[in-house]
Amino acid sequence: MNRVHHWLCRSGRWRKSVQQRVPWVIGGVDLGPNVLELGPGPGLTTDLLRQMARRLTAIEVDPTLAEALRSRLCGGNVDVITGDATALPFSDGQYSAAVSFTMLHHVRSPELQDKLLREAFRVIQPGGVFVGSDSLPSVGMRMLHIGDTYVPVNPETFGIRLEAAGFQVVKVEGNSGAFRFHARRPKNS
Repeated sequence: MNRVHHWLCRSGRWRKSVQQRVPWVIGGVDLGPNVLELGPGPGLTTDLLRQMARRLTAIEVDPTLAEALRSRLCGGNVDVITGDATALPFSDGQYSAAVSFTMLHHVRSPELQDKLLREAFRVIQPGGVFVGSDSLPSVGMRMLHIGDTYVPVNPETFGIRLEAAGFQVVKVEGNSGAFRFHARRPKNS
């Protein structure tokens, strides 16, 4: 992340946005007892999610962010792993759910985003859910990501991409600045 983006993701303004976005995304979905968070960054979403699950594993590619989050949440119900969500170091069907909040656009290409979707499918148990959100493409988002990875996700084609990864898509819908998705791994998969 560039400096401005790094600052924003730790700001009170972003914290307030996350406090609204997480309930909007989860929307009454039962995540189950063992949840995987993909790309928590500084962990503002993690702070909310850890209250919703008995166990939460967060995987973060940035070693500095992962170590800071690991140190801050040491001794609780969160395990923080330094790793790449396109190559998850977890067993098939290990998690009851996976979540992703405003991080997909940081994945370096649509092909790697699709690989992340396939990996999420693999580690979610049959019948489990994958829910999340991402920002809608805009000039402001592009400006925020100058010198940073920015591969916007088109919500109009995202359901097809989730289905190609194996999910049954329950919902993909947007609001003024973001979209959310709910997908399920079929019970017989």
